[in-house]
Amino acid sequence: MESSSGNGKGMAEAYEEVEEEANFESDEIERNKVGIMRALVEREDPSSKDVDDFMIRRFLRARDLDIEKATNMFLKYLSWKKSFVPNGSISESEIPSQLAQNKLFMQGVDKTGRPIVVVYGGRHKQTTSEEFKRFVVYTLDKICSRMPAGKEKFVCIADLEGWGYTNSDVRGYIAALTILQDSYPERLGKLFLVHVPYIFMTAWKMVYPFIDDKTKKKILFVKDKKLNSTLLKDIDESQLPDAYGGRLPLVPIQNC
Repeated sequence: MESSSGNGKGMAEAYEEVEEEANFESDEIERNKVGIMRALVEREDPSSKDVDDFMIRRFLRARDLDIEKATNMFLKYLSWKKSFVPNGSISESEIPSQLAQNKLFMQGVDKTGRPIVVVYGGRHKQTTSEEFKRFVVYTLDKICSRMPAGKEKFVCIADLEGWGYTNSDVRGYIAALTILQDSYPERLGKLFLVHVPYIFMTAWKMVYPFIDDKTKKKILFVKDKKLNSTLLKDIDESQLPDAYGGRLPLVPIQNC
């Protein structure tokens, strides 16, 4: 019996050592690819010297560590950033109609330390396409600037209570999705869709084909009767917005 137990313990330790070695090798490969990609993008666009390795790594991961695909994606992002955000950031004066809708908030962190964002889809009204895109960029930059040390992703609760045809903005949703996936890859950690009315599924079917596979895995439709228990699996009550039974009041994104 002792021999069997000893062998079992040895096997477990051996497995852990192999796993650690595999993880080390994987991290080493990723680090090497980050270095190669950095050299490539800096040669094509010297302004990329200002970005950190974490950003390059996010683009690499978004393309399954394929250096060529990730490099092309990153260079397109740099070109887009220069043309769409020439001043380096979006000011609140550029998105007055969007901010007036009071639809996006940020408060608390989940159990892994990722910041929580709350979006009220029923408050969204269509404005000009360009202003909405600017609002998306403003929001994502604001979220990223408030990331706790060592964190790169955020969690979003999209509350669709009261959502109807007047809120249906498929073009806007696809534009937001494109910006998130192409210019802010590996930033979304999880998306909870809550209080989802049946009518929303019509718009969802039109948007769904534009969601990449990595993003699809992060989306969770939550049933009303399981809302509280589902959120509490990921978010401690002390960090949960008070709108969902937690203790923190929501703060508009512009005040964060």
